[in-house]
Amino acid sequence: MLSERILTRVVRVFNRSYLAGDESVDIARVPAPDPDKLYMLYVHVPFCRQLCTYCSFNRFYFKEDRARDYFVSLRKEMDMVAELGYRFGAMYIGGGTPTVLLDELARTIDKAKELFPDIKDVSSETNPIDLTDELYDALSGRVDRLSVGVQSFDNELLRQMGRLQTTGSAEETLERVQSMRGKFGSFNVDMIYNFPTMTFETLERDIELVKQTGCNQTTFYPLMASPEKRRALRSAIGEIDHGREYAMYQKICEGLTGSGEFVFSSAWTFSADKDMIIDEYIVDYPEYVGIGSGAMSYLIDTNYTNTFSLLEYHQRIADGKMGITKSTGADTSKLTAMRYTFATKLFGLRLDNREFKERYGVTVQRGLPLEMAYMKLVGALDQSDKDAVTLTPKGRYLLVALMRETLARSNDYRDQARAALSSEEYRALLEEPL
Repeated sequence: MLSERILTRVVRVFNRSYLAGDESVDIARVPAPDPDKLYMLYVHVPFCRQLCTYCSFNRFYFKEDRARDYFVSLRKEMDMVAELGYRFGAMYIGGGTPTVLLDELARTIDKAKELFPDIKDVSSETNPIDLTDELYDALSGRVDRLSVGVQSFDNELLRQMGRLQTTGSAEETLERVQSMRGKFGSFNVDMIYNFPTMTFETLERDIELVKQTGCNQTTFYPLMASPEKRRALRSAIGEIDHGREYAMYQKICEGLTGSGEFVFSSAWTFSADKDMIIDEYIVDYPEYVGIGSGAMSYLIDTNYTNTFSLLEYHQRIADGKMGITKSTGADTSKLTAMRYTFATKLFGLRLDNREFKERYGVTVQRGLPLEMAYMKLVGALDQSDKDAVTLTPKGRYLLVALMRETLARSNDYRDQARAALSSEEYRALLEEPL
């Protein structure tokens, strides 16, 4: 699709410029909060039993003593945030695999709810292998939304992703996921499409099996590989073909919403109820605080990034500082901030133009004339007036492509941050244990 290719190239240029602005800093705390605002708390747990070939999130091989020490530091950083007076309406726990130590995870959730009593929704990621009675006993009443990273129900794809041995076969995964049917208010199944060797037949089967799981939400992500991961995939199994991505996206939308079982919650999340909690917390909480190694915060139009080094993270916490070692600085332009709001709100399917004008002093049509002209030209806009901007089906896909490129660039940033670790720490954390 020509409009997708143009958008992809433009977004790659903008993202290179934006993330290149990160500078090293020594900041003890994120800025103080606006007392009238509710924020979102992101908690990062960077441990996995296996490191998937396509994943660039900050993650290290799991060792129990290493992970227990980490949770202690994580809760100390949470104390620092509480001292600033933040109020959080929601908490999202990502990774890595947050459920590698259920007792530590439960203790961390309990502490967060004690420190931040406004938290109403807690979302946590997990892997299929962890879907056990023990997990349900530990997280029932603590987690409102459980998101399980299935990725595919095809054994060959799971093997190529490096997941078959650690998460189990597709058949075992389906059985485990079905065992959680109805046990959490929101039970999301994460899937990946447009993997180089994925066929349309495989995708159709994945869609049908997702519906058989009994989940009430599913998120289908296009493969979002960083440049480094794209090169590795190309050498191992083949090139990522963005030319077929739109056709695959259409098949997903038709397969999930055509029967009325699911509706759109975001451009790539489908729910039994459109108002359910989703992965993309930036839609409902444009400002958030991230804690943990590799976590990111977005506050007052500024990005703050915690160190990717576990050694440095522990040392900063011991010194009474948060993990922040990078920032985009205080000179982020109004234009960049407007683009961020434009992308996140439209990804959530609706941009409230009155809120946009109240925040930036202009409507989105006046503030982002080139972006809006492009979206109109390619047929991406359904509604565009003083009240709101909404998307056509084609527009939803273009927001998927935009988010894919933005997150791929973030993944590139993460790859570079891990590559900068000392050789000793890199070997200890990222080389497969014997």
